[in-house]
Amino acid sequence: MREPKRTIRKAVLAFSGGLDTSIIVHWLEQRYGCEVVCYCSDVGQGAELDGLRRARARWVPPRSWSRICAGRSSSDYAFPALRAARRVRGRYLLGTALARPLIAAAQVRCALRLGADALVHGCTGKGNDQVRFELAYMALAPQLAVIAPWREWDIVSREDALAYAARHRLPVQQTTRDLYSRDGNLWHLSHEGGPLEDPDTAAEEPMYRLTASADGQPAEPEHVRIGFVAGRPVSLDGRALDSVALVERLNRRAARHGIGRVDMVESRVVGMKSRGVYETPAGTVLHEALEDLCRLTLPHDVLRTRAELAPRMADLIYAGQWFSPLRRSLQAFVDVALERASGVVTVELHHGQARAIARQSPHSLYRTELASFDMTGYDASHAEGFIRLSGLPLVAARRVEAEALEPDESRGGQAALGAATAATVEAGERVG
Repeated sequence: MREPKRTIRKAVLAFSGGLDTSIIVHWLEQRYGCEVVCYCSDVGQGAELDGLRRARARWVPPRSWSRICAGRSSSDYAFPALRAARRVRGRYLLGTALARPLIAAAQVRCALRLGADALVHGCTGKGNDQVRFELAYMALAPQLAVIAPWREWDIVSREDALAYAARHRLPVQQTTRDLYSRDGNLWHLSHEGGPLEDPDTAAEEPMYRLTASADGQPAEPEHVRIGFVAGRPVSLDGRALDSVALVERLNRRAARHGIGRVDMVESRVVGMKSRGVYETPAGTVLHEALEDLCRLTLPHDVLRTRAELAPRMADLIYAGQWFSPLRRSLQAFVDVALERASGVVTVELHHGQARAIARQSPHSLYRTELASFDMTGYDASHAEGFIRLSGLPLVAARRVEAEALEPDESRGGQAALGAATAATVEAGERVG
């Protein structure tokens, strides 16, 4: 083991109570001889936090000092991103990527308040989270040292980590029979590692912790009514709720129907492919509802621009750029664009699917008198001028092609125009 490059007096560790962070406390004390502050943010882990409080005397050696503080709910980060219609590769709703800047910001505040000189995380040297944590540290407190044990110690696998815990008699929950790496928060639960490292191996049903299997789902569909104000979810079935209560209740209802499962191979920020399985019940339903409401209330050009920016926003968040000027600038556009995205959307939950089936809004751009097949009050002749103006570029292009096909002056313009038309039709059929 290499000697430490710096002297650390007090370090604040982003502590989850999992295998990695449990052994990191002991390792930090042995390697750096420093005081270790174990900081755990409440991002909606639920009962997991109760277990941390009961077990901290066992998990944290006497020489270190532990604090468990409640941070803001992950929905405070998830809802702004929800308004941006963000999904990575069109599928992943960014649960882990949204929690990391929240945890990092709370960890930094703790370190500055306690006069610590180092920040520590338990992310591996291969993962995305090391990037997310450390970019947040750099944006908020670049003067603090960063310790990443997975880039320093000799442990190279979860089996090695379990052996380290056993050797030093450190109680941990993981066993060799359950090597999944899980990350849970209010927004989602992720599963990585273990059998999932073979992309040709289907995820086993017992692995899932939130969503019901096909044989455990209700036979009949269930309807939920979600209210939005300026793109932010504010009510469920007519009852106003704060963001945490709304997501918690919707999670339970959507999970019963098996909604929110995603199994995908993704491209990590550091370059390699990885596989993750995600459970995001409430997030999946909210995304379906808000997209439906936006189609009702936003002009076409605003919808299109938001859709064009969504992948850029998703990539920024995925890559740990939550605190970047570009992410904040894109968020400002989204927040203004969705100022009139208020209303109620009814979503049907059934057999793993969330489907919007009805919607209403005081800002609806849908007008029955315009959309109806009844022509009363509508002057159809106006459409002719619109069509002619829209077609001018097509006419000009056709005449240019016709001129190019004329072999000599003896061939008439109409014949050349016909030949050009035939050639274009044939080319279109080949492409089609």
